[in-house]
Amino acid sequence: MGARTDSPETFETNGALEGQNVESKSEESTRTSAFQSLGFLDRYLAIWILLAMIIGVVLGNFVDGIERTLHQGKFVGVSLPIAIGLLVMMYPILCKVQYEVLHLAFSKRELWIQIGFSLLVNWIAAPLLMLGLAWAFLPDKSELRNGLILVGLGRCIAMVLIWNGLAAGDSNYCAILVVINSVLQIALFAPLAVLFINLIGDADEFKVSYSAVATNVAVFLGIPLGAAVLTRLAIRHFFGPSRYEVFMKWLSPWSLIGLLYTILILFASQGRQVVHQIVSVVRVAAPLVVYFVVIFVVTLTVTHRLGFGYKLSVTQSFTAASNNFELAIAVAVATFGPDSDQALASTVGPLIEVPVLIGLVYLVRFIGKRWNWKD
Repeated sequence: MGARTDSPETFETNGALEGQNVESKSEESTRTSAFQSLGFLDRYLAIWILLAMIIGVVLGNFVDGIERTLHQGKFVGVSLPIAIGLLVMMYPILCKVQYEVLHLAFSKRELWIQIGFSLLVNWIAAPLLMLGLAWAFLPDKSELRNGLILVGLGRCIAMVLIWNGLAAGDSNYCAILVVINSVLQIALFAPLAVLFINLIGDADEFKVSYSAVATNVAVFLGIPLGAAVLTRLAIRHFFGPSRYEVFMKWLSPWSLIGLLYTILILFASQGRQVVHQIVSVVRVAAPLVVYFVVIFVVTLTVTHRLGFGYKLSVTQSFTAASNNFELAIAVAVATFGPDSDQALASTVGPLIEVPVLIGLVYLVRFIGKRWNWKD
């Protein structure tokens, strides 16, 4: 798996001391400049999300008939304005994955070891941790608890590429995990939702339909994933890689625009509910903060003790801590309705994840420098 030219290179045992110092400075410079290299939208994403939520709540409380208007027109059970936003936010980020060279990476045994570790953390440890936290913090709120469970089942896809880039992780390996988790979510999200909510939770009161969840996963993840693969392969084949880079520069901002648009629409459609349930928002935020910090710190500690290099440890940790809240929002809205507490809980996800994971970016960069953690 090749390293990017702007990433720190592996230290060789026969390298001269001077060369090692140069590479060490280059590695530190890469981590320091990562945040500055982000675009305007990416750099202040937490602020934009907060503004989108505030504007949405204001519209929901002061514009008459906005809820009825936003709920007109349905696409697989989701209102058309929300469905458009969900598809727009998923498609650009999936276009960044290098599908054409994945077969080369999968030929390496070391990669399969890393993938196996990632699957263990992402599909067993992390969902179970969120399940436990949801019950511990919200034993009396079944609706909010189920929304949190859906967030826990949505594994890393979009934002993890941003966090990983900020912390100077392994971009190629992160992209591979994005593809693997995208495919696995299509297969595993629905059965795990049924298991955690219907069998372990309050099945009689809030039962989810396997077919409904599977349909939403297939639509809001399968469609943008398939479109991204076709787009990347077609443009690169017929117009060349350079034209595709130009296309991506135009397309990339639309992922965050779609996210902000979706959050604004969601909070506009349930603005009154948010105002009257501010306590519920705080109660949902608490387990989310604990989840992001615990799963990240534990994964980082384990990978360090196993001898993983800095880049791989960072990628594993952010992959474990990041969640596909876009998919969780889609499933919650389609299954329980846009005015439900489940949708409210899933919508709070990005508001908490963004500032917490930005803080973890600074934490891991500090740790990497303090420990002189090399690859």
